Amino acid sequence: MTRGKNEGTIFRRANGTWRAQISLQGRRLSFTGKSQAECREWLRETHQKVSAGLTYSSSKITYGDFLEGWLKTVEARLRRGTLKQYSQVVNHYVLPELSNVKLSDLRPARIQQLYDKLIASGKGARTVQMVHAVIHRSLNQAVKLGIISLNPDGATSPPKPQEKEMCVLDQEQIQGLLITAKTKSFREFVFYFFVLATGVRQGELLGLKWEDFDSVNKTMRITRQAKPLPGGGFEFVVPKTKNGFRTIKLGNETVDLLNQHYVLQMDARARAEKWKDLGLVFPSVVGTPLNPPNVVREFRSLLKRAGLPKIRFHDLRHTAASLMLNNGVDVLVVSRRLGHSRASITLDVYGHLIPSGQEKAALVVENLISPISVSELSATAPDLHPISSKEA
Repeated sequence: MTRGKNEGTIFRRANGTWRAQISLQGRRLSFTGKSQAECREWLRETHQKVSAGLTYSSSKITYGDFLEGWLKTVEARLRRGTLKQYSQVVNHYVLPELSNVKLSDLRPARIQQLYDKLIASGKGARTVQMVHAVIHRSLNQAVKLGIISLNPDGATSPPKPQEKEMCVLDQEQIQGLLITAKTKSFREFVFYFFVLATGVRQGELLGLKWEDFDSVNKTMRITRQAKPLPGGGFEFVVPKTKNGFRTIKLGNETVDLLNQHYVLQMDARARAEKWKDLGLVFPSVVGTPLNPPNVVREFRSLLKRAGLPKIRFHDLRHTAASLMLNNGVDVLVVSRRLGHSRASITLDVYGHLIPSGQEKAALVVENLISPISVSELSATAPDLHPISSKEA
């Protein structure tokens, strides 16, 4: 089947497959499909890509080659841990399936096939979501560079992230947790008291330094997080958003506890055989950041000892937010203490914890719009909608 000049050609091969060809910059691009319709669709899409700036050289780039260059490009912008995670996703999941596919030929159906295959093999939704994030972000860059005109991943349906159920402790359970922590050690008591009093994230808690603590003005600055590195070690990283940088006001008891904790820590440091002085508020026994898995393991042990239900360490942050919102602290104040980028995020996450106040709202509005009582109004007001004799 011959088409018009520069429109390309379609013909059937001896083995029954169909072949489409088009000339681009004096070179020939070819595509083999199972049907004539598939070849016509390829010609149509290729013409659109040529109009959008597709060149012969860019049409030959494989997704594997592009990903290799893309990882080098984003290396300077990503944290070390994130870059290593991206590289693992690319090497373990993406390249084995899509490495040799030409970037210009990458279709939504082919990407969807990868997601479906990962799910069928038993990979969790979080893993597939990470694969989706890497593919989508890399293809967005290909669009910006003009290699492709549209991001094919935009038409796929990756699994939705699974929302983890939020659990909060009530005041009686909080008391049980803190009393049990105090029986273990004063340091552990201060550790959990501080989390519940401030609602800081685990990484922020483990990255706190004494230089951030102002006992005179009763504040603690949040300027960094301690993050474990894959394979061991750790790094200090800045908060992801500008609102993550914040100064939290502390109560008198929290300040007193931190002051006592500092004195005891200095004594422990003087007696320690090995100590890496990083100035951390809640360090390990040798002064380094606490290992998150160890923190979680000790937390679960504490819950069991206190006879409390099994919850995540992150639920202590939810508990702190719940205490504030249920006791009249303004949402904007709560949002700033938690370090949310917008108050709307606080409402989205914790809106269901805020007392509705519907009854109070009804009484307030009635008082504002009713200058005289309803009984007085019915006795003195004329009939606003008189019924005519015809209507009667």
